[in-house]
Amino acid sequence: MDAAQLLERAKDVLSIKRVFGEPIEHDGVLMVPVAIVLGGGGGGMGTGPDAQEGGGGGFALVARPVGVYVIKNGNVSFEPTIDVSSIVFLGLILFRTLLRRRSKRKHR
Repeated sequence: MDAAQLLERAKDVLSIKRVFGEPIEHDGVLMVPVAIVLGGGGGGMGTGPDAQEGGGGGFALVARPVGVYVIKNGNVSFEPTIDVSSIVFLGLILFRTLLRRRSKRKHR
């Protein structure tokens, strides 16, 4: 696969359908899932010492849910997704910071 083919596939993967999911309708309420999508890739080609050509490439994609748009009775609202792992991670960082400050004060 050459670099042009890799970029074409990356373009297909990073479509708007990855950000906004298929709408879901239930009991007159329409919900549209929303996500953050990040991607990156790279590739290269070259010639070796024996005039042999070679190349390669790679691509990575990360998608995280953000929430849903809720459409009910003509009103649109956004309901964010609660990311428990991020909340716990930030809580641990805060706890560690507070412990460090406390131990620094004890040493003074």
